[in-house]
Amino acid sequence: MQIPTFTVDAFTDRPFSGNPAAVCLLESDLNEDVHQKIATEMNLSETAFIRKLHPGDDFTKSSCFGLRWFTPANEVPLCGHATLAAAAVLFHIRKNTNAVLTFVTLSGELKARRMEDHIVLDLPLYLTYPQLLQEVEDLIKAAIGDMVVQDLRYSPDTKKLLVRLSDAYERSVLEELQVNAQRFLSAEKTGKVKGLILTLKGNSSGKHKGHDFYSRYFAPWYGIPEDPVTGSAHAVLSSYWSEQLGKKEMLAFQCSRRGGELKISLRNDGRVDIAGQIAIVLKGNLTL
Repeated sequence: MQIPTFTVDAFTDRPFSGNPAAVCLLESDLNEDVHQKIATEMNLSETAFIRKLHPGDDFTKSSCFGLRWFTPANEVPLCGHATLAAAAVLFHIRKNTNAVLTFVTLSGELKARRMEDHIVLDLPLYLTYPQLLQEVEDLIKAAIGDMVVQDLRYSPDTKKLLVRLSDAYERSVLEELQVNAQRFLSAEKTGKVKGLILTLKGNSSGKHKGHDFYSRYFAPWYGIPEDPVTGSAHAVLSSYWSEQLGKKEMLAFQCSRRGGELKISLRNDGRVDIAGQIAIVLKGNLTL
């Protein structure tokens, strides 16, 4: 059995930056355990599986597909960058003729549309709520030591903890911070955190002006010490920073080693459009 498989760097316009995802096009159903075996073999933060929903569907002409995401360790309910990668394979490689694609996922229906040289994802917008420091103090100390925290929020829908560093810090401080994410696993004792976001307000002056906020994202609970560019984390960050900055249109940069840029637009229907560019770096077939 041959499965067309691609590696796509998401949220970047050049190879070897952004966030890489594998994308598999499934002509027929796979045995359930094979999804995880492939994702473990690909060994990227996410492998996306696009499947046809009906026997007559076609990767070039159909507009609605099933989509699942697996890390090397397990299946996840939402992945932005692998959704961007999946849409890129359909639009750019399979030359899908539709303006908008709909993916049926564990997080409901997600839409991806073309917009000039970007692909726009329509994602859920997740609210955050104030979080008591004492409850997660050990986790925060494991992440950032004695750095100053300006705000602390929790997103119950996504189980993500948002840690805003003091506005006194520059972007370089966040970029250069040495984080041992494996330590989070023993430091997190509440059982309610499955992702840690570090974020910092953007700087309106200097060489990095133009970005409204910066972030880094860690998910060792899912086998991902640090994720390079994270769409799902920005579904949380977007609601927080929109409220803080009084803006609905924002430009974000994720300060991982690979780095990536996301264009954000809050919609009137309680969702968020997150746009990014892509670079397709590998095309081939998996042989089973």
